Amino acid sequence: MRPMDEARFELFYRKTAGSLWGYLHRLTGDASAADDLMQKSFFRFLRANPALESDDHMRRYIFRTATNLALDYFRENKRRLEHDQVLEMTTTGGASASDLRYDMSRAFSELKPQERALLWLAHVEESDHAEIGEALGVKAASVRVLLFRARKRLAELLTRRGIGPEAVR
Repeated sequence: MRPMDEARFELFYRKTAGSLWGYLHRLTGDASAADDLMQKSFFRFLRANPALESDDHMRRYIFRTATNLALDYFRENKRRLEHDQVLEMTTTGGASASDLRYDMSRAFSELKPQERALLWLAHVEESDHAEIGEALGVKAASVRVLLFRARKRLAELLTRRGIGPEAVR
C-alpha cells in the first residue's frame, strides 16, 4: 500500500471522473447535482487519503463514496424527481430513436435511487456482484435479488409506456 501522491491522483482522476460523473448523472437526473457530487466525492477521497492497494480498490472506494453522497442528496432534499406528463405510446413503430431515448430516460428516473445505482453499475459499468455490493453497502449475495427486482420494475415502467418487453409481444 502506497500513499496517494499528486501524480497518482491525477492519473486516477483522469481514468475515473468520466464514468463517475455519468453514474451520478443517471442517479440524480441532474447534471449540476452530478457535478457537485463528483467534486464532493473526490474531495472526500483526497481528505481521507486512503492507502489503497490497487486502482480497482480506489475505484470501488470512490464509487462507494459517490453512492453515499447521492443517497444523502436525496435525503437532504426530501424529494422525489418530479415527472412531466407521461408520453402515451401504443406502439414503437412510429417513435423516433430520440423519443425512445427520452422515454427510457424518464422511466429510469422513476426508479428508486438504489435501483438506478444497481442497474447502472451492473449494465453500464459492468461491475460484478461483489463490486456492486461493496459500492452500495449490501451483501454481494443480495445483489442478484435486488438486480432482478430493479430490472422487473424498469420493465414495468417501460411496458406502461408501450415500449417494454410485455408491449413488444
